[in-house]
Amino acid sequence: MSSLATDMNQGNGQSVPLTRDGESLLFPALPYDMHDRADRAVLDEQRLRFVNHATLLKDNARKKLAKEVFGDEHGEWRTLAGRIKQHTLENLDYYLNRFIDNAEAAGAVVHFAKDAEEANSICLEIVEKEKLKTCVKAKSMVTEETHLVPALEEAGVETLETDLGEFILQLDGDAPSHIVTPMIHKDRVAVAKAFERELGAAYTEDPGTLTQIAREYLREKYQKADLGISGGNFMVAETGSVVICTNEGNGRFCTTAPRVHVAFVGIEKIVPGLNELSVMLKLLARTSTAQPLTCYTHLMTGPKREKEHDGPEQMHIILIDNGRTKILADEEFREALRCIRCGACLNSCPVYRKVSGHSYGAVYSGPIGAVITPLFKGLENYKDLPGASSLCGACYEACPVKINLPELLIKLRRDMLAGKVTKRGERLAYKVFSMGLKSEGMYRMTSWVQKKLLRAMADNQGFIRKAPGPFKNWTRDRDLPAPAKESFRDWWRKRERYR
Repeated sequence: MSSLATDMNQGNGQSVPLTRDGESLLFPALPYDMHDRADRAVLDEQRLRFVNHATLLKDNARKKLAKEVFGDEHGEWRTLAGRIKQHTLENLDYYLNRFIDNAEAAGAVVHFAKDAEEANSICLEIVEKEKLKTCVKAKSMVTEETHLVPALEEAGVETLETDLGEFILQLDGDAPSHIVTPMIHKDRVAVAKAFERELGAAYTEDPGTLTQIAREYLREKYQKADLGISGGNFMVAETGSVVICTNEGNGRFCTTAPRVHVAFVGIEKIVPGLNELSVMLKLLARTSTAQPLTCYTHLMTGPKREKEHDGPEQMHIILIDNGRTKILADEEFREALRCIRCGACLNSCPVYRKVSGHSYGAVYSGPIGAVITPLFKGLENYKDLPGASSLCGACYEACPVKINLPELLIKLRRDMLAGKVTKRGERLAYKVFSMGLKSEGMYRMTSWVQKKLLRAMADNQGFIRKAPGPFKNWTRDRDLPAPAKESFRDWWRKRERYR
């Protein structure tokens, strides 16, 4: 088989369709309605089992390791990391300029892209100038934002995802559903079928054998590739370094074997220096995968030097805005850019566990996705996401940089009402509810009316099977008992009377 593109054309018909039922998984038509995908997800028992088991396992391991390593000081470490990121964001222009100066002094070429289209365009210009034909790519969420792989393939560059999870998703024409563990929704059976169908491998469900099949296939591609693409977990202003944290070693191959390396990095990923980087590294893997440190922590500072044996001849760094400065300018939501993409908020979120990543209809899912996707794409385009949370606070407790995600979700809901993004009937219901809570007399009256109406809707067993209007979704998946005939206030009044 000459190339992955050829292999996949024998199977799904195209290299990376990232579609299901004719709709893009990460770039659906806007405005996006979450309900259809969420409805399908909660009925998919196999997917629920995979996602629930994996996220609970990671979340419990994170809690255990945090207690063992940090003890009572875990909160102080999170506070410190949050302050480092917040300080950097509030002085981002200074640290970006310092990073650019030091990166260029080390021999890297730094570009700035205002949006996804410009970022891809810069990369394609490099491809055309250097006549690059084959690309190996490390895992990168920001390249999912820019839709880079289809852009490269359309330009005739054979492009291969090398992270094992992303590689399997590419074979299946699927999209990542988790920030850290992209194929959390699949099992070894799906992998075995993909390898048999696309790579011509003998069917096996043994994890070690499947890994070896992928290793042998990918090793040949590393040796032939002339372009390596990576993201960046952090950028260090003090040294001009791009930092990649991986567990498979593929990131190291992608950034050293090819002649040209291009790093796609969001502008918010910067930290002031190596001391601050050490704090982030201490928290990242422990929070994400419950490891002391990722297996490979790779600091790349410019291309290879004259006497070095490996490394790229050219290193390009594309600093990507793509909506980040818009969030940065908003003091209320700026802290969302602290995110170090550890995925802990997804693992701890009861809503994510039930609907999984594709239901969010965007690159970033879970609580952080419910915040930043509407900020990136517009509340009117993702009006369901701020409501895709129980506001239980588990995500805030898990976040290593103390992003107050529940508070940000509440603020987004406030903005939806203020901007009239919600439907008129829903806004009216909230207004009446607010009035009822502000006045004791109004509260008593509305409680009495509510009790009468809800009891009238109940069946003979005392349950409301179908609520009206905007509340119908509540009774679709759960039982709603009718209010008691006698209210607590009435019961209490009688009790006090006869004491």
